[in-house]
Order: sequence, then C-alpha cells, then structure tokens
Amino acid sequence: MAADNLSIRRLAGALGAEIGGVDLSEPLDDRTIAAIRQALVEHQVVFFRDQSLTPEAQVRFGARFGPLNIHPYVAGMAGQPEVMEIIKEPQDKVNFGGGWHSDMSFLPRPAIASILYAVELPDWGGDTLFSSQAAAYDALSPGLKATLEGLNAVHSAGREYSAKGHSAQKRQSMSVVEAEGAVGEYVHPVVLVHPETGRKALYVNPAFTMRFDGWTKRESRPLLDFLFDHCRFEGFTCRFAWTPGSVAFWDNRSVWHFALNDYPGQRRHMRRVTIDA
Repeated sequence: MAADNLSIRRLAGALGAEIGGVDLSEPLDDRTIAAIRQALVEHQVVFFRDQSLTPEAQVRFGARFGPLNIHPYVAGMAGQPEVMEIIKEPQDKVNFGGGWHSDMSFLPRPAIASILYAVELPDWGGDTLFSSQAAAYDALSPGLKATLEGLNAVHSAGREYSAKGHSAQKRQSMSVVEAEGAVGEYVHPVVLVHPETGRKALYVNPAFTMRFDGWTKRESRPLLDFLFDHCRFEGFTCRFAWTPGSVAFWDNRSVWHFALNDYPGQRRHMRRVTIDA
C-alpha cells in the first residue's frame, strides 16, 4: 500500500479529515504510515471508512505509531489485553465515554492517541463529537494565555472510576474495575506544547482534571468551569457519524471527545487501542 494512493478530505474548520485509499488490515509501508501520522498531526483526528479489522490487525496498525496501552481499570480482550471492547447493551442506561474527556490524562505519562473501530452500530444515533483544544487555546485572550501557561493541573481517575463514577457504572457490560483507593494524582501542564508541531493546546478535561496544582478545589472550580465551557464551543468541534467498519484515530494531546448516548434500547460495540507516549 503506497502513500501516493491516499486521499485526504477535510471535514470541519477546527479539526477532522477523512482518509481514503488505504486498507488498514494490510501491512503498510513506512511512507504510508508517515503520511497518516502527518494527517493526524495536522487535522488532530482522522477517519477511515469501510475497513475490516480483526483485533490482531488493529493492534498491528496501532503499534506502528508507538507502544500500546493496557488500561488499568478496564479489562482488555482475552489474549489481546491492548484491545478494549466498548459495548453498550440494549438494557444499559449508561455508555462508556459519555462525557467530554481526553483519554488517559490520569496517567503519569498520558497516552498520545486512540484508535476506535466500529464493530456493531445502532440503527440510529451513537455519533462521536471531537473538540480541538488547540483551537480552544488559540481563541483565548493574551492575558489568559499568559496566566494559564504558568499553571499545572492535577489529573486523577478517582472520580470517573470510583463506585459512583460514570465509567464505573459500566461494570456489567465491560469488566470495569472500581478504582476506589487504587489511583494516584498526576500533574500535567495546563498548556501542552505539541512535540511534533509546536502548537499549543489546553490540557484539562472535565472527567479527569481535579484542580490546579497548588490551588484548592474551591479556588480552581471557577476557572476550570470557564475553561470546560469554552473548550466545547461548537466552532472547535466536528461530529463523526459512524458506519460499520469505520475508524477514528485522534490525538489525545490536543483533542477531547464525547460518545453520544442517544440510541436507547440498541447495541453498540466498538474496539479501541490506545497509543502510549
């Protein structure tokens, strides 16, 4: 598969592009991998249609971009622990990933990207929203940019994966492990400089950011609430309508995402691999 066959079509103003002319189930040469990586860095999230990926093929593709993560609180597939099966059964009320977040920001070295593959989809609904945190940073005033660049924030999985957390409520369908008492707190810059482009992006999110480092939760809340509201502004987003065999590949260093829970009584089955730094 040669890089010359790729087509790239931009989907929205702030982020997002659809890539055609590639079969991700086949071994890909270095030029094609480099072209996909460049598109990911430029567009922050890229999409592929009409793919047929076994778990092994998804792992092989993901591993071309870096070591793969094994989630500390969600069991992977038997014999393939890097692959998370994200399933919402018809009787489930709560979906996994149903809120704005950046994957794995609660780790000491956060994951750089995620690759999600559609196995089974509802007849309607189940789209995913993405939001560019680079665009969100760019839109801030010079004064607020200067303030935020001097701050770090504390991230933790405790709230999301505790007994009453949103993700922990998925135990019955997804083998989610309760994180009560098992998690740490890790400090990351509020403004992250992308190592490949030098572009700055906000690096806080509602699911895992607890407070600013050195601030109390009460002191942190007004500014965090402002940033969370700002970062999901429509102009920073794109929306992906899944079809069977489609793939989304996004950069967690500059992108939030939100899996919509608007398909009651239907099943949705996705597979995800996550790329570590």
